[in-house]
Amino acid sequence: MLDLIGLRKSLLVCAFLLIFIFSSLSFYRSRHLKEPLVAGEGVLEVRKLSDYFPGLKGSINDARVYVLGSKPAGSGGGAALILGGSHPEEPAGRLAAWLIVENARVEGGRIFVIPTANPSASTATRLGGAYPPDYTIDTPWGRQTFRQGDRWSNPLDQWPDPEVYIHYPSRQQLAYMDIRNQNRTWPGRPNGTMTEKTCYAMTRLILSEKIDLVIDLHEAELQYPVISTIVAHQKGEDLAALASMMISGEEGFNIGVEYSPVALRGLSHREIGDHTPAIPLLLETPEPFLDATRGRTDRELLLTGRDEFVMKAGRHGLLFEKLDEKGWPIDVRVGRHLSSIIQIFRVWSELNPDRPIVMENVPRYSEVMARGIGYYLKNPAECPPGRLFFE
Repeated sequence: MLDLIGLRKSLLVCAFLLIFIFSSLSFYRSRHLKEPLVAGEGVLEVRKLSDYFPGLKGSINDARVYVLGSKPAGSGGGAALILGGSHPEEPAGRLAAWLIVENARVEGGRIFVIPTANPSASTATRLGGAYPPDYTIDTPWGRQTFRQGDRWSNPLDQWPDPEVYIHYPSRQQLAYMDIRNQNRTWPGRPNGTMTEKTCYAMTRLILSEKIDLVIDLHEAELQYPVISTIVAHQKGEDLAALASMMISGEEGFNIGVEYSPVALRGLSHREIGDHTPAIPLLLETPEPFLDATRGRTDRELLLTGRDEFVMKAGRHGLLFEKLDEKGWPIDVRVGRHLSSIIQIFRVWSELNPDRPIVMENVPRYSEVMARGIGYYLKNPAECPPGRLFFE
């Protein structure tokens, strides 16, 4: 009898060890998945955030900054910063920034692009959310896999959370976990947490490079009222309103305008505008994957944006954006971001003819809808020497 009990214990221990080993390997592969990015012809150089704030050097959040401009460099014009992946669980923003780096030609001004603004957050998924660790985009040359990510920096990189998060410098009290939320830690501080240091480095970039426009790319659940919109600091209200009109009139979809609340601190569209000369705009597209009433949280939902439970919530009037059997596919969401950026640069250039920002060769909404995202992703196997990077 004792031998039987010992055998059972040994078998249970072995089963536990096997599960532990395979789980650990899965988590390790997810955290260290290398995503190939091909720097397009418009990329003049690739920098790191630590070039602007050495305090980030050696950390996981020392993100790459892709500098796009015309050749020769320094030909005049304005300067813009595009942020993707502030919340990596919102993949359309990251993919839109990715396509700009791989395809854009800049004929006027300079464009700084950070496709993975919070690398740490891209290495984890939401605790208890049952998120897939990654997703795959089909291309003419094969398939490319991307990390899924989370809203918050990985606890492995920043821990512990405080009982209450006190935002710097406003002293506003925020939810404790938002000390790892990159869109609650602007403008950052040099002696703060890793997430605060990341925002501080980007603030230094904005000031050092005399950035005129910052565009922060996001997605939102359909039960969240700030959706399908441009959120604008008061300095950018006219720019956002004109861009909204141009987008709704020419691009095949409607987008509204929301104004940044003065009383809510830490957000890019508030703090960048308050602490730098730049005009910050935040773009939101619908992502049913994030809704609390969703069904199975898998790759299909992430890519198709189709969910019967979210649709049912819509029939009960619980949504702030429409959802039908077509869903909100990733192509739609990425295409909306790209067309919005194109029109924002166009309006900026018309309002500021002495500081134009002219971006060419980036697919618009209609082109992404016709061909898909994968058509515009570059094949790493055919990349010229020195132009391949891993996010």
